[in-house]
Amino acid sequence: MLRTPTGGAGSGAAGAGDRLVSIGTVLSQLRDEFPEVTISKIRFLEAEGLVEPRRTASGYRKFSPQDVERLARILRMQRDHYLPLKVIREHLDALARGERVALPAPGRRDPAADGDAADQERPTAVRIGRAELLAATGVGESELAEWESYGLIAETAGGGYDAGTVTVARLVADLGRFGLEPRHLRGVKAAADREAGLVEQVVAPLRRHRNPQTRAHAEATAKELAALSVRLHAALVQTALGVRLP
Repeated sequence: MLRTPTGGAGSGAAGAGDRLVSIGTVLSQLRDEFPEVTISKIRFLEAEGLVEPRRTASGYRKFSPQDVERLARILRMQRDHYLPLKVIREHLDALARGERVALPAPGRRDPAADGDAADQERPTAVRIGRAELLAATGVGESELAEWESYGLIAETAGGGYDAGTVTVARLVADLGRFGLEPRHLRGVKAAADREAGLVEQVVAPLRRHRNPQTRAHAEATAKELAALSVRLHAALVQTALGVRLP
């Protein structure tokens, strides 16, 4: 027996005569036009509320032809117009209301997308010096040197520390207040490196692809896989501890 989705993308209202297919079949149908698409990508789009397949009583996803077309439209917006998911959702909602949607020319970013990208990239473009990092974390030189010796943080190739490193340093400092030392965090760093290696295995073929659009899509795929990996890690820690984070 199938359960229909409630709210969100609104893509699960298939007609009685529509044939519902599995996620593997959807992947096969999309692969001709989108060779870079993966099951993880489809699940990520579902998790973001952009598509809502039906579910069997045992929890298996079942996709209607409308779901497949919606996925194809989403992937085209990403590939051809470089639109972020937030803008894609707005466009799809507008189409569902019967409104006409003007997309940017293929190969050019939508101004709204440029704004989102700028907001995301601006912090990572900033570099701070060692003294500023010490001030931001509230630790001394010896502690910072110890973090570096364990590979938890490192200066960028051009010198200084980027926003991601500052975030890591602050978290290491916060954990230190609970008595967790850098040596205790070596396993966390090693696990993160392994997860990054798995993501790289997936995106490396996309980066080597002859199609420039596929290569451009590799970075977005890497970010999505990283986000899923972080969510999985958090869920596993919560499950192991038997707690739920707010």
